[in-house]
Amino acid sequence: MWQAPAFAVLGAGEVFATIGILEFFYDQSPDGMKSLGTALAQLAVAAGNYFNSAVLAAVAAVTTRNGEAGWIPDDLDKGHLDYFFWFMAVLGVVNLLHFLHCSVRYRGSSNNSTYSLC
Repeated sequence: MWQAPAFAVLGAGEVFATIGILEFFYDQSPDGMKSLGTALAQLAVAAGNYFNSAVLAAVAAVTTRNGEAGWIPDDLDKGHLDYFFWFMAVLGVVNLLHFLHCSVRYRGSSNNSTYSLC
């Protein structure tokens, strides 16, 4: 029950981010590539979800070496799920810093013909 507010905020944030991503890709795509831009936006969200699953599997594999319970065992009382949440928070901060770096360097154009990507 303690995680319900966090997941509610996460879900709302993902909804708003997805709308922003779709708007950005659609707005900055050339006229003949609007549908491709929208498809790439959805592909980016899907890739992020697959990356999240890969990180979870990698953390579980790395932390269960040498017969230890690991961070995410079947019995959560024996693990360190808090370490995993802190790890995900650090990844989120790294992602935010990368986003800020790219957004400062981005120079869109009004005619959608030239881009300066990160």
